[in-house]
Amino acid sequence: MATTKTERRAVTADLVNRLAHPTDADVAAVDAWWRANNYLTVGQIYLMANPLLREPLAGEHIKPRLLGHWGTSPGLALVYAHASRLIRHTGQQMIYLAGPGHGGPTLVGAGYLEGTYTEIYPHITMDEEGLLRLFRQFSAPGGIPSHASVPTPGSIHEGGELGYVLLHAFGAVMDNPDLIALAVVGDGEAETGPLEGSWNGISFLNPVRDGAVLPVLHVNGAKIAGPTLLARKDRDEVRSLLTGHGYDVIEVEGDDLPGMHHRFADALTRAWTSIKAIQAEARGGDWDGTRPRWPMIVLRTPKGWTGPDVVDGVQVSGTWRSHQVPLAGIKGDKEHLRILEDWMRSYRPEDLFDDHGAPEALALSINPEGELRMSGNPHANGGLLTVDLDLPDFRDYAVPVEAPGRDRLESTRKLGELMRDTYERNPDRFRLFCPDETNSNRLGAVFEVSDRAFAERVTEEDVAISRDGRVMEVLSEHACHGWLEGYTLTGRHGWFATYEAFAMVSVSQTVQHAKWLQEAHDLAWRVPVPSLNILLTSTAWRQDHNGFSHQGPGLIQNVITHRGTISRVYLPPDANTLLSVADHCMRSRSRVNLVVIDKQPQLQWLPMDEAVAHCARGAGVWPWAGTEDGRSDPDIVLACAGDVVTMETVAAANILRERLPHFATRVVNVVNLMTLPSRAVHPNGMDDLLFRELFTDRVDVLFAFHGYPGAIHQLVHGRPGPDRFHVRGFVEEGTTTTPFDMVVRNRASRYHLVIDALNAARRTPAGASELKAWCEQQLLRHERYVVEHLQDMPEVRDWSLGDWAERG
Repeated sequence: MATTKTERRAVTADLVNRLAHPTDADVAAVDAWWRANNYLTVGQIYLMANPLLREPLAGEHIKPRLLGHWGTSPGLALVYAHASRLIRHTGQQMIYLAGPGHGGPTLVGAGYLEGTYTEIYPHITMDEEGLLRLFRQFSAPGGIPSHASVPTPGSIHEGGELGYVLLHAFGAVMDNPDLIALAVVGDGEAETGPLEGSWNGISFLNPVRDGAVLPVLHVNGAKIAGPTLLARKDRDEVRSLLTGHGYDVIEVEGDDLPGMHHRFADALTRAWTSIKAIQAEARGGDWDGTRPRWPMIVLRTPKGWTGPDVVDGVQVSGTWRSHQVPLAGIKGDKEHLRILEDWMRSYRPEDLFDDHGAPEALALSINPEGELRMSGNPHANGGLLTVDLDLPDFRDYAVPVEAPGRDRLESTRKLGELMRDTYERNPDRFRLFCPDETNSNRLGAVFEVSDRAFAERVTEEDVAISRDGRVMEVLSEHACHGWLEGYTLTGRHGWFATYEAFAMVSVSQTVQHAKWLQEAHDLAWRVPVPSLNILLTSTAWRQDHNGFSHQGPGLIQNVITHRGTISRVYLPPDANTLLSVADHCMRSRSRVNLVVIDKQPQLQWLPMDEAVAHCARGAGVWPWAGTEDGRSDPDIVLACAGDVVTMETVAAANILRERLPHFATRVVNVVNLMTLPSRAVHPNGMDDLLFRELFTDRVDVLFAFHGYPGAIHQLVHGRPGPDRFHVRGFVEEGTTTTPFDMVVRNRASRYHLVIDALNAARRTPAGASELKAWCEQQLLRHERYVVEHLQDMPEVRDWSLGDWAERG
């Protein structure tokens, strides 16, 4: 990647005047780039031969499958061209995020015109042969997707992802003071819930420490099959909406040329100078702390601008019909073929490309140099800029464990202490993103070193809230998740923490990010970025005052389905394993790390040295919990993954020890869920020998699992005797109730586990019938007790393993 840097110029009256009032030569250059990009976009959608129209267009030059989106592309190209001109004159660090990501050919064409595409993909040469390869690869087998996806240089946002463009943009500029994220918002995208909420990002930016987001709302009037709301609303209403969000709205409208070039140049200059003035005031010490009124642009252009106007007597340009492929049945329709050729020739390709097919100098003259090109900016390939976290030694936060299962504490408080000191040691590259739940999730230690970020009015009643804060709290999973994505994709580190059930609000973002990392893994030029770390607390098993709606472990099910190079799921059972896992996650790269643990007081099982070893293996036998003699296979393997079900499993093993001492049990705890599949399926998968050592190859396994039982069956598929795994987990039974009643309702309580263990065991020991009857009586007693006393039975509520256990 080029490393040439352009020195940033001072904002002077002469510079502003030149930017806002381009000369005829300036406009000619911008227009040449814009026409070249439009030509490249149409060529990518339609052509598989004759890329420069050296001969009359014929049916055999047209792709057999026409895929792509034209309607938004001319507007995207207009914004890109003028932003490039501004960067070339100012040296401004800027990245481009296309919310209408189905305008991908525009971004591919931009990278090609800037030369970045050829630098990364040398076979896409800057000549006629390379141009043909560029066209043929688009949205084709063996080629590239139609969105501005991972293979597209300069992209950190694929687009078409249900409205996340502003969230990614705001995350990208946090702790990134010199960067402007230019984010184009489609007017169809603007109808989505995440986008509606993401305008509020300016309420959390600090102009001293952070960069700026410049939204460009592109109103072109139509979605795939109908009008957009913002295009049909009264323009004063739209302005009032955006002004109410806190923006200084700059409007540009039209389709006349060169008038639109002059108007957009003026609008972009006004926006840029406003940003620089806000930052200069804040960084110069004159800022009074009031939230700035940041600029944004509303750009109104026709849908499918410069494309076919009328086709078969039907209006296309300016309507939803131009959204995708305006001329679809082109191969067998000579009139459509003629319209396409006229359309492409209207951009005057003979003036844009030389005899060899290379772009002419006029179009290239507006390109910035080196890393200032938006398609080559290192912020859009964040691994280039990533600096490792300066992490404290997680062992310094260890919980002393003299005996397993004796003492209780809130495990996530220890993680909060680790985060606190990580904040202090990394003031410009680490943040926690949490929907108004930092204290609730017992992570409040971070407030000892940082307030919550807030640029709006602060009152005397507010606690740990200021414009200088760097803890990100807003009541939106979409915002917190999206901000962290933008933050990590530009090379910084962090955590997204939320209640377990609410993680399903933003699950599509987790899925999209995993897919992005998965594709990036296969591209050598995409440098690994810090991982997306997700912490889920307030889990399905502990909703003492919330109800059934707050009980759902579904994110686990989603994450385990992704490719093994990306997905990790950790279920630490106590504080020391949580600390070890968290340290590993913060050091990892290009992963989706899902960590699930409750925030309530819980029993502590392992001292730190054993916790580290256990996490390194991912799973292991807890010999002090079982009763096997080590000379033969046990009668039953009791496995567990998850904090609450681990306690129930150990309690069940303890009941069997006390009441049937000759019944041999083995207790296996799994902390890294991805050790269960074979290594051929997941790189963390344990080898066959270790799997047999833990689970044997013939003894039945009763597996108590935090999530949906089907996940374990999916993971052990292909292992020896998968049918011998009997999984107990969350089966959608819940309500506002006691902690123990939740495991009872889902048939995962210690009493259920004892009964199931005896039923599944390879032999029936003496006294089994009596013990099962006793367990049934305990369950009946529990049912009566919780209704009468509104809490769990004392022997359950206050249960601990005690001091007797000795580690093997």
